[in-house]
Amino acid sequence: MKLGIVSDTHGYMDERIAEHLSHCDSIWHAGDVGNVSVIEQLSAVQTTAGVYGNIDGAAIRARLPEYRFEVIEDVPLLMIHIAGPIGRYNPRVRELIEQYRPKALICGHSHILKVAYDERFKLLYVNPGAAGRHGFHKVRTLIRMDVEFGEMKNCEVVELGPRSAKAVH
Repeated sequence: MKLGIVSDTHGYMDERIAEHLSHCDSIWHAGDVGNVSVIEQLSAVQTTAGVYGNIDGAAIRARLPEYRFEVIEDVPLLMIHIAGPIGRYNPRVRELIEQYRPKALICGHSHILKVAYDERFKLLYVNPGAAGRHGFHKVRTLIRMDVEFGEMKNCEVVELGPRSAKAVH
């Protein structure tokens, strides 16, 4: 299964996001959606799951949970918007890791693209960076990866272009 992972759109959705995620079997949004229309547009591309982030208001919080746990292709996945730095997770995330024992933790919030194995908690830490225009990141990013036969593999980082609204598309 090809999983598309996006975060921190902050209400911004351009055609490149949909284009790069159209070949995925499922799209996961790791919070700070910013506007319900982003989830609706992603859902028009493919089955979409998400969690709310700290900037998300009542409309998004009514549609999306704080965290999501799902087992896909024998891979237990946990997604939450704010996790904390790799290996030094906030208490809520440590509690969820202990409860669910995920093989991967998917998060957002920092706007920092990072995929790394966490030896301490024995899981793959996945933060797709930010796909929106708001924040300090310079390049908008998302991730695609395969989840199959108990493994996450073939991680692809997609650069969507500069954060600036003045960028030439």
